[in-house]
Amino acid sequence: MSVLQLLNGMTFAALLFVVASGFTLIFGLLRIVNLAHGALYLLGGYIGFTITVRTGSFVLGGLGAMVAAAAVGFVLSEGLLPFVRGHELRQVLLTLGVAFVLDDMALVTWGGDSFTVPIPEIFRGGVRVLGTYYPSYRLFVLLAGCVIFIGLWLLMHRTRIGALIRAGVDDAEMVEASGINIRLIFLLTFLLGSALAGLGGLMGGAYLSLYPSADAEILVFSLAVVIIGGRGSLVGVAAGSLLVGLLNTFGQVMFPELAYFVIFGPMAMLLAFRPLGLFGRAA
Repeated sequence: MSVLQLLNGMTFAALLFVVASGFTLIFGLLRIVNLAHGALYLLGGYIGFTITVRTGSFVLGGLGAMVAAAAVGFVLSEGLLPFVRGHELRQVLLTLGVAFVLDDMALVTWGGDSFTVPIPEIFRGGVRVLGTYYPSYRLFVLLAGCVIFIGLWLLMHRTRIGALIRAGVDDAEMVEASGINIRLIFLLTFLLGSALAGLGGLMGGAYLSLYPSADAEILVFSLAVVIIGGRGSLVGVAAGSLLVGLLNTFGQVMFPELAYFVIFGPMAMLLAFRPLGLFGRAA
């Protein structure tokens, strides 16, 4: 049982990382409080589900989910957020309102039933891991989370674009003065973060299902991950995702009536001693 729960915690952590990594790009690096991130997760999941069902292709579903979430992110970034830039409370109210609108549109379009994204034939069934028969698709989610972490880390720390993003966060005016279009780079970062939310919606919809309140639940977990790990830190998001994933999984088994306390109790204690999180740094 412990091995099974350990694997469940790690695969859930991988899904959380996919979603929360996009959230930390927007919230941690760009300093934009985007509470519509969970709604992008759900919208991407629904659209990816629809494309997958109609085409029979999980890959096309993933691409569609990412493009749809990025498109909504573009409208949000270029059409709405410029009016509240620099005002975090206004960003909270604006993005929360956008989330409500997206949720209502999804409810009208797909209804209130739960949907499960069809799993590709190659990932159906299971394999034996550490003496336990475990679903192949969940292992794929774990592998995908690791690959995305490596890709994002290389992007942020081994490419010129990553260096420009980090430099622009610290001093956007100086980067702009050097002839770099920092607004375009920030826009691309926002779109990447939104696309990761959509991809997470498709991946999570294959074993967590898609339903009207799924966006709020994943947003709460993403907030916990970023706060524990430290906003703006990919390593922190990875550590926070693993911690939250394991605490949530074992907490539901061992203390089902205290499942949320098992996560947010230690988080409160951590913030009392490390207000910036495990790997966070001052803005």
